[in-house]
Amino acid sequence: MFRTVVTTPYDDQKPGTSGLRKKVPVFQQENYVENFVQSIFDSLDGFKGKTLVLGGDGRFYNREVIQVVIRMAAANGFGKVMVGQGGILSTPAASNVIRKYGAFGGIILSASHNPGGPHEDFGIKYNGENGGPATETITDRIFERTRTIGGYKIADLAPVDIDKVGTVLMGDMTVEVIDPVADYAALMESLFDFEAIRTMFTNGFRMRFDAMHAVTGPYAKEIFEKRLGAPDGTARNFVPLPDFGGHHPDPNLVHAKHLYDEMMGPDAPDFGAASDGDGDRNLIIGKGIFITPSDSLAMLAANARLAPGYRKGLKGIARSMPTSGAADRVAEKLGIGMYETPTGWKFFGNLLDAGKATICGEESAGTGSDHVREKDGVWAVLLWLNILAARGESVKEIAERHWATYGRNYYSRHDYEEVETDRANALVAELRGKLGTLPGTSVRGLKIVAADDFAYHDPVDGSVSRNQGLRVLFDGGSRVVFRLSGTGTSGATLRVYIERYEPDKLRHDLDTQEALADLIAAADEIAGIRSHTGRNKPSVIT
Repeated sequence: MFRTVVTTPYDDQKPGTSGLRKKVPVFQQENYVENFVQSIFDSLDGFKGKTLVLGGDGRFYNREVIQVVIRMAAANGFGKVMVGQGGILSTPAASNVIRKYGAFGGIILSASHNPGGPHEDFGIKYNGENGGPATETITDRIFERTRTIGGYKIADLAPVDIDKVGTVLMGDMTVEVIDPVADYAALMESLFDFEAIRTMFTNGFRMRFDAMHAVTGPYAKEIFEKRLGAPDGTARNFVPLPDFGGHHPDPNLVHAKHLYDEMMGPDAPDFGAASDGDGDRNLIIGKGIFITPSDSLAMLAANARLAPGYRKGLKGIARSMPTSGAADRVAEKLGIGMYETPTGWKFFGNLLDAGKATICGEESAGTGSDHVREKDGVWAVLLWLNILAARGESVKEIAERHWATYGRNYYSRHDYEEVETDRANALVAELRGKLGTLPGTSVRGLKIVAADDFAYHDPVDGSVSRNQGLRVLFDGGSRVVFRLSGTGTSGATLRVYIERYEPDKLRHDLDTQEALADLIAAADEIAGIRSHTGRNKPSVIT
């Protein structure tokens, strides 16, 4: 029933910040999936007889890989696999299932916000027993194993009917197909004032939620429409599709422009939101106002006590280094800890597990709390709804009052996607080499006071993560950050983060790009973006 298949290593299976991501045809190579999954199992200890959680965002090749993982889990000695019905399980929901049922860990099949389809992206990542992404120690171990693997274990078993909720025995292992929404919805109901939100909808509150034909569709229908009483049609594009309907499931102002246009229109709903491929990111737009992810983190933290699950207050706030400093001012006023980490949700895990932080966020549209160990798009939407219901104000009124209290951080991210890798690396290497000469100089009339390559010293385990992004800080609190992203599958993405702090409330209604114009020009001059990349403008501006 169980057999070992001889295989040879692939040299391109190094996990990034969110697991292994490649184009589907790469994963379809002989033994490619099997090699990586076996390398995960070979890098773990003590899982015999334990439970593995399994699911994904429904993208192309999801179903086939689920069957492979089930058969390999059986051959490797797992006692049980819990799999989402239809292969569906959002990333935060998977984290919750791992934690709620004391599972050993989980395998999540997703490439997050990247496009899906026969020639698009696919991904595999491992989450540990705390429900969070594997630590760097584990991912390094997995990569080393992929370079030497000579065989994988697999069971000769019939495919599991993953569309039917229930339990089946596969050899000595149990497979339980679970409702992917039920446990997650119950968790949300324990955190938020569903009654107050229901009353708000009953009184005519209007909302649009775009699931982008990705994983959060079933969650949105169940929670927003069925449990909270939002009108039918509130959740749009709610059927998960293998190719996400041919669209890019990234909740930003480019790929969700239709939602932005509706929210800026004359008959705009009160609230607009979207989530991404695997459900861990969010987009927040009020009537006539877009809320940046950095501002959203700060505003959620400032108002979190209005939700039942956070009435005792926050232990601390954590943000990734490229995220604006807006949340820092909230933490200072609340008298709680503020932690600046590298990009990647795994860095928040130690802080959450140690009880140092309650709410975390990244500028790349990810916010979450200690309820799971992943960022959580639907959670962020529900916390916004709870705040709106409790305050009885519009999104715009909440934002304007927040800025009046804390000042406004004008902030934007410019992405240069699919840049030739050698060119992108040359830009970073050249900039890194001159960081020491920048302080004391001026560019475009802006005085540089500091420049460095960000290194993170983890306050929990003492580990140090270096080379996490190049920072150029200007007099007055403005800054520019340069970083190469690890979430794409082809070429390199250069991300440039531009931020200006404006304490004067009379200057809080400027256009963001205009407010940042001199910093944007300075960033190009400092790093030679045009000359290195050949690009005259970013691919995406958020």
